[in-house]
Amino acid sequence: MEFSSKLLERAVAEMSQLPGIGQRTALRLVMHLLRQPESQTEHLASALHQMRSKIKHCKECYNISDVELCEICASHHRNRKIVCVVEDVRDVMAIENTSQFRGLYHVLGGKISPMDGIGPHDLKITQLVKRVAQGEIEELIFALSASMEGDTTNFYIYKQLKESKIQMSTIARGIGVNDEIEFADEITLGRSIMNRIPLENSLKL
Repeated sequence: MEFSSKLLERAVAEMSQLPGIGQRTALRLVMHLLRQPESQTEHLASALHQMRSKIKHCKECYNISDVELCEICASHHRNRKIVCVVEDVRDVMAIENTSQFRGLYHVLGGKISPMDGIGPHDLKITQLVKRVAQGEIEELIFALSASMEGDTTNFYIYKQLKESKIQMSTIARGIGVNDEIEFADEITLGRSIMNRIPLENSLKL
């Protein structure tokens, strides 16, 4: 693709690095910004810069937050005895949209995947074990994707915590195999949370 401006070419190149954005789509987005008032582009750039420089991860659950303790963990209306274990902050958003879960969360930051060089120590598993050891949690709900990596992660954490005597369950398989939690519709995801099953029943021990 030929560009009449190096500045335009650079903007398109940077935009096209975003997931799902090819060069043609990036060009349309950049041209759209050029047609808008300069202040709109400045607001966008400022929002992105502040997000990148000031956003935090909750010190308790590792969800994205503007402060050290996220709104969910700080709320007095949440059931602190139940914690939903998820891979990504987007999964927290998806489950919250169902309005079916009133407990807390623990964001692992991914799933065990040796092929991708991701092991247990690259995730927030040690922190989860420490949370359980504090004695307040009575149930963990595993809401990881229905894939080999998700099941491997479930099994690893189960082995770490099976002596703790807490209840461990997993969301019902209303979520298709290899489906990501964030893309599930709200009704299916909500029912999967409500109809969770004991974790050991889903593991091939």
